[in-house]
Amino acid sequence: MNALVALCHFCELHGPRTLFCTEALHPPSPSPSSQTGAPVHGDRDRDGDREGEGLTMRANSSATQRGEMCEGCRSLPASHPGFVSVDDETGIRFLSHQHPRQSQLFSVVRQACVRSLSCEVCPGREGPIFFGDEQHGFVFSHTFFIKDSLARGFQRWYSIVMVAMDRIYLINSWPFLLRHLRLTIQSLQSTALKVFDNEQGVCPQRAVRMNSVFSPAVFPHQRSGNAARSLTSLTQHPNLWASLHSSFSWLLKACGCRLTEKLLEGAPTEDTLVLIERQTEEEEEMSCWEGAEGGCSTSQRHQLERELGLNFLWDDEKFNQLPGPKFRSLRHLRQVNLGTLSARHFVGSFRLLVWHVLMGNQVIWRGADPRLIQSAFTVLKSLLPVGCVRSVPYSAQYEEAYKCNFLGLSPDVSIPTHVSSSEFSVLVDVSTERSCQMSAVGGEDISSLYQFTISSANTQPTDRGPALLNKLEVALSNENLSVDVVSHCLLCLKEEWMNKVKVLFKFSKVDGRGREDTQKVLGLLGATGPGEEDNVRLLKFWMTGLSKTYKSHLMTAVRGGERSPSQ
Repeated sequence: MNALVALCHFCELHGPRTLFCTEALHPPSPSPSSQTGAPVHGDRDRDGDREGEGLTMRANSSATQRGEMCEGCRSLPASHPGFVSVDDETGIRFLSHQHPRQSQLFSVVRQACVRSLSCEVCPGREGPIFFGDEQHGFVFSHTFFIKDSLARGFQRWYSIVMVAMDRIYLINSWPFLLRHLRLTIQSLQSTALKVFDNEQGVCPQRAVRMNSVFSPAVFPHQRSGNAARSLTSLTQHPNLWASLHSSFSWLLKACGCRLTEKLLEGAPTEDTLVLIERQTEEEEEMSCWEGAEGGCSTSQRHQLERELGLNFLWDDEKFNQLPGPKFRSLRHLRQVNLGTLSARHFVGSFRLLVWHVLMGNQVIWRGADPRLIQSAFTVLKSLLPVGCVRSVPYSAQYEEAYKCNFLGLSPDVSIPTHVSSSEFSVLVDVSTERSCQMSAVGGEDISSLYQFTISSANTQPTDRGPALLNKLEVALSNENLSVDVVSHCLLCLKEEWMNKVKVLFKFSKVDGRGREDTQKVLGLLGATGPGEEDNVRLLKFWMTGLSKTYKSHLMTAVRGGERSPSQ
């Protein structure tokens, strides 16, 4: 993390002072000269270290000469080399001394110190606060008191500041910094409190001060001796600065590792929003089961995990690792005989199957090989938005259409009459053609291993639309386009029609326009003409795949627009 941590103290004689500072130095990028043994960067780093130590020594010595340094303002002697820790994983060095090693950081830390102990103070003078600007950096500051039996009011004022140029990063790290800095502060306060109690037990200072004679002439001399106590003497900690170095170094490393930047190109898609929402729902459901009174049995937990594991998307790596025959792409599925004996009719059966998928009808595959059925569903799911997919990969009983639009069944499951006679479903029966040649074929030629029979009660012609299906078939039939290019083409088509769905949803559902106005919008969207009925059915079905985030955003915007005129 590109930040700096410093311990500051308000001296009663000299005002705010920086006591201890820890910064992170990133390793230089490798170069040919460093690989050949030329000590260019190493010498430069060592020179920088010596320059930083010299800066501290010059600052300390000049301050001492001017009489502006006392024991309370000093942590390490000017001759002390400081503390250095190296992260073996990243090569980052953490350096600690009284002042920063770089001259440009000296004034930045100095200003943060002064502001944290003067004007930028939270109510009660103890606690966290955030301030800063683009020029001098942004500061997270936590002020606190340390008990001292010789100090005015029996306490001294300190602060720990973290200075960084990234405002968003520092604000997002607020809870983390507050939690761990409080542990360090509480450790210092508890140690100093023990020393304070011991000193008060030997010589109570409150009674001594009340019995002493106050004289304006001798008061500055009386106060000068008490103002020079260092933090080491207040805590009686022999390795105080080494301990603070370890604490600050860990804080810089941990704070830098907990948040990582991720590049997002444009706004998130509807598929991304739906995936996030479904993952959140699954986590909440699992937590509810875990937090329920009495818990749940192991069988119930496994059943829940199995149901939640029937995801709408299939991991590509796991899909590729499946043994045996499987469908690899839409083009591969299009080339397989799905129930006709003539090769020229392969395309017609494929179009019928895809048409049912795009219209939101229930697609049922029945066979003995669940891996083959799973691969078919994986390929067909890519035709739909994520929010429109409800899948049961393989079941021993029929599931109603409102539960799933992709259903895999074992071969002995019978289809209810009302389903087989419905025009809103399609059935693909998979039977083994030549099981004895399974090992010889090696699982590559699906047509020689299985026989497919597709059936549907739908009598509506599917050769006109929807327009998305027509464009998809043009891409699939073009052998010059690779599978990856076709997949990107499908992605663009889905985004195009999802944008049309958003416009139609806003116009018809949110604004509540009439049928005539809706028809005009459909014309503007290019959904009228040949295949208009299929286009409209596709748009209405895809509306169910819109994310809750998008719908709530539209409704909030509309309600806000309705309230604004009255206000």
